[in-house]
Formats: sequence, structure tokens, C-alpha cells
Amino acid sequence: MDIIELLKSAFLGLVEGITEWLPISSTGHMILVDEFIKLDVTQEFWNMFQVVIQLGAILAVCVLFFHQLNPFSPSKGPDGRRATWVLWGKIVVACLPAAIIGILFDDYMEEHFYNAYVVATALIVYGVAFIVIEAWRARRREARVMTESFERTLRPAGAHFAAPAADEAPVPDEDGDFGAITSIDDLPWKTAFGIGCFQVLSLIPGTSRSGSTIIGGLLLGTTRSVAAEFTFFLAIPVMFGASALKLVKYVFVDGGGFGTTEIAIMVVGCAVAFAVSLLAIKWLMGFVRRHTFTVFGVYRIILGALVLLYFLVLS
Repeated sequence: MDIIELLKSAFLGLVEGITEWLPISSTGHMILVDEFIKLDVTQEFWNMFQVVIQLGAILAVCVLFFHQLNPFSPSKGPDGRRATWVLWGKIVVACLPAAIIGILFDDYMEEHFYNAYVVATALIVYGVAFIVIEAWRARRREARVMTESFERTLRPAGAHFAAPAADEAPVPDEDGDFGAITSIDDLPWKTAFGIGCFQVLSLIPGTSRSGSTIIGGLLLGTTRSVAAEFTFFLAIPVMFGASALKLVKYVFVDGGGFGTTEIAIMVVGCAVAFAVSLLAIKWLMGFVRRHTFTVFGVYRIILGALVLLYFLVLS
């Protein structure tokens, strides 16, 4: 067993664990890393590995949100169990568009879209989208604050004695994390499906599954926290389904097998992705409550430009 290959797998697990949950495209980064750090495996195994390694990342979601996603939790009453089943229903509904398109066009997209140029373009386009959307949300926040302040000034003198809570009416926080949908339990079915439609965009590498669904959530009226949390939940069936599809294709279509080296590479990559994902998810949930996604937009544009420069000019 080559220790160098295991170190490469560990590094790929690190990349996967960080980029899977941040809206910067895990698949895009894996494709780019492969340009410089190549596993000594067949192309068929690599195509399968870069998808199945996501199982390590998704296990982190299952661990961190186990109570919230477990309808059989003994601490939940009838209403809590019912709410959990409803949440799972919304998750399934939201996954349908990407599942259907992915199954129908998996081979085509793998052949035509899995290259550095598509990744770089997608990084830049959606980086700009994040910046534009956050600027739009900031303008909405300012308009809302001004409107609420104006309404308070029009209130008759002494009105605060009759309605003391009026001055405490909720306003957007200082970072603008506001929206009509402030809780995952309040997410309407049609909004969940709409976010799922945005997830179809993530089938193009470089777009980012979390990035596309977060953008969808923001445009459809959720807070950043709700958009990020629902994105984590959507990953569970999506990643398990995609991994199963790739494994079946690798074994039964490509005729691939698993020797000691292949198994070790898979285990190391998934284990590292799991450990790093635990930290990445906790960090992101704290980050989105205090900051906008603009910084990720800037990062995407810079990275996309560097990739285009490298492959168009320097390579």
C-alpha cells in the first residue's frame, strides 16, 4: 500500500470537507486539485471517488442534526414527530428535480462539463450572483428599517403606553439576515420545491450545490440561516443517491473493482471529509448569522479568474 496515495486521499478529504458546505463548489475544487495532485488510480475509479467521498461529509450532517432529523426521538411528542416527518417530506420534494435531471443526463454532463474551463466560468458567474443578491438584500434591509422608523414617528403621543411592545417590533439584524421565512419549520412546501429547482444548477461543476440552494433560498425569502440549514438537509438524499449511482456505474458498467489500495483510499478520504465537515458546518452556521455571503462571492471570482489565467495563458 502506497503511503503517498493515502496522503493524497487525506488531502482530497480535507478539500471535500471544507468545500462541500461552503458555497464555493466541492466538485469544482476536486477537479481543480486533480490537475495538480493526481491519485494513481484509473479514470473510472476517480470519477466514482470524487462523488462517493461526499458520504464522509454527509455523515457529519447526520451526526450534528440527528435529533432534529430523527422522527423517532423519544424526547419528541406527537407534534414534534409530525413536524419531523413533514420536514422529511419537504426534503424529498426538493430533491426530485435534481434527481430526475441528474439520472437522465449524468453521462452527458460528466463528458462535457467536468473540466477546468466550465468550473472557472461557473465560479465567476455565481460569485457575481452572490455579490448582487447580498447587495439587493442590503437595500431591502435599509428600506425596511427606514419604513419602520418612519411609522414609529407617526405614532400618536402616548401610544407607547397602550402598546409598549410596538417599539420592540422586530427589525433586520445589523448584517441583514432577514426574510419572510425565519425558521426551518415555517418553510412552505412550494418554497422547498423552488429551492430544489435551484439545486438543479449545481449539476454543473463549479456552481456549488450549497451555493445554488442558498441562492434559491435567499431569492425565495428565507434568512441566510434557514437557507444554509435546509441546504445541509437536502444533501442527505442527494449525496446518498449520487454515490449509489456512481458505485453501481463503476462496478456494473465500467467493470471496476476494489483492491486493498482502493478500499484504503476510500476509507481515508471519507474519514477525513467527515472530521473536517464537522468543523466546517459548525463554523458556517455561526458565520451566516453574523455575516453576508459576499466574501464567498469575492473568493469565487478570484479563484475562477486565476484558474482561467492558468489554463488559458500559462498551461
